[in-house]
Parts: sequence; structure tokens; C-alpha cells
Amino acid sequence: MKILLSFVFASFALVGSRFWNQDKKETSAGESPSIQWMSIEQAEEACAKKPRKIFVDVYTGWCGWCKKMDASTFKDPEVVKYVNEKFYAVKLDAEQRGNIIFRGKVYKYNAGREVNELAATLLNGQMNYPTLVYLDEKLNVIQTMEGYVDGKQFDLILHYFGQEAYKKKTSLEDFKAQYKKK
Repeated sequence: MKILLSFVFASFALVGSRFWNQDKKETSAGESPSIQWMSIEQAEEACAKKPRKIFVDVYTGWCGWCKKMDASTFKDPEVVKYVNEKFYAVKLDAEQRGNIIFRGKVYKYNAGREVNELAATLLNGQMNYPTLVYLDEKLNVIQTMEGYVDGKQFDLILHYFGQEAYKKKTSLEDFKAQYKKK
């Protein structure tokens, strides 16, 4: 009788684990695509091989608006698609304590200001979060933009930089009017 009960229990456990694994596979297969985030060092290396613009999300762990952008803006399917096709995307924790090497310079954590020197440099000392920094293919800052933006706004801004409208001296507002017509 004990052998029979052991066999029945083992059968239920095996069948149950197969169903559990099946559900797990379906969930992961059904997940939406996500932005391919990298470090600034990885983006610099990738840009040397295949030049692209870079956008840097400068955030902190305590920033509520940063978390909201992670949960919504950076999950928007149109944003994800365009970022992954046209940009290298970087997440930069402004309070990162480790050293960061960028453009041949080592940036350290400044304990007095509680900020990594790279974040302070990219943001010109204006430590507001979130801030998005756009770099050209040569790693030069094109522009910084402070504050939360939703997926629709961010998609517009990405296209503004991706289509190089800023080089034509087109304002973001003029680009927005043209972009809506498309």
C-alpha cells in the first residue's frame, strides 16, 4: 500500500511540475520586448564598432518618477522598438559608488555630494531626476531633458533626435506638428 501511495504521489508531482513548467514557458514567451539596456562603458564600446546615438537615463533608486518611467514609458512598445533599432540605451544610477570609465576618464563617487562624477558631468551639476541625456555618435552631449515623460512624448523626442531634426535647427514644437501629420 505504501508503494502504491508513493507511486501515486510521484505521478501527481511529475504531472504538476510539467504543467507548472508549461505555464512558466508560456508566460516568458508572452512577455513583451524590452529595451536592451547597457552600461555607459558597453555603449561606448558598441558605438565604436557600430555608431549610433545614445540615450542615457540618469536616475536614482529613491526617485518615484524614475520608477514610473521604468514601469510605463520604457515599456511602451513603440518606444522599445525605436530605441532598440536606433539607439544604445544606458541606465546610469547617479548615486553609483563604483568607478565608471567613459571617454578614457575615470569617474568616481563623490561622497560629499552623494553622486557619481559622471552623472554630475552629464547633468552639468543640475542633479534632477529623472534626466535623459542624448549623445551623438561621437559621445558628445546633444541635449539633456529633465523630468518624467510618458511613452507618447518620449517616442516623439526619440524621433526628433533619431531623425536629426535638431541638426536642422527645427524646434521640438515644430517637429511635433510635422510628426503628428505622419
